[in-house]
Amino acid sequence: MGRAFEFRKARKLKRWSAMAKTFTRIGKEIVLAVKDGGPLAETNSKLRAVIQNAKSANMPKENIERAIKKASDKSLENFKEILFEGYGPKGIAIIIETASDNNNRTVANIRSYFNKYNGNLGKAGSVEFLFEKVICFKIKTEIDIEQLELDLIDFGVQEVIKDEINQMIFLYSSYENYGIIQKELENREITIISSEFERIPKQFKELSKSDKEEVYLLIEKIEEDEDVQNVFHNMK
Repeated sequence: MGRAFEFRKARKLKRWSAMAKTFTRIGKEIVLAVKDGGPLAETNSKLRAVIQNAKSANMPKENIERAIKKASDKSLENFKEILFEGYGPKGIAIIIETASDNNNRTVANIRSYFNKYNGNLGKAGSVEFLFEKVICFKIKTEIDIEQLELDLIDFGVQEVIKDEINQMIFLYSSYENYGIIQKELENREITIISSEFERIPKQFKELSKSDKEEVYLLIEKIEEDEDVQNVFHNMK
């Protein structure tokens, strides 16, 4: 009984920790969206998308409203997205998306992780060309998947994948097509569950199990940083 309780407690705490990290990340995305396009979701497509992501993650309404109000706080005047690029152990390319109000702190922290775990923080553009930036929409619709693909190909949708188990459809396209696809889905009254940008490696690099573990040590350390939003790499 005692061991089972401790196991359930540990699992619950782990879930709560992951949820808190997700809410923090989405909260920062809301702030960035508001600073970029204003606080009205009706006229700010990026904010509409982030709010939808927040709802999909079961983020409380009050948290969403708090993040929108927070964007106008003077203390966040310098809050912005900062991209880092570099190589981890064994030449693995790594891209790190951060959101920070203190560039010096974030640069120092990221550099220290690379130095400690046998990596090398690079300059802007040093590895970004090795990845393709794409947008992924997760939607629900009764429309036939083949018909949907034909309908949306003119709007830049490049790939349509159906998740039979969860009854969802994933739409992939270059990130430049984000706005036009979002608008078309809304015009068709297709339910957008969530949408997010991804950086897909153009080529993957295969490593041995021990080498992978060395790279994961660096990635895990980076992901623990409170300024880090996303980490992408080309390790297979």
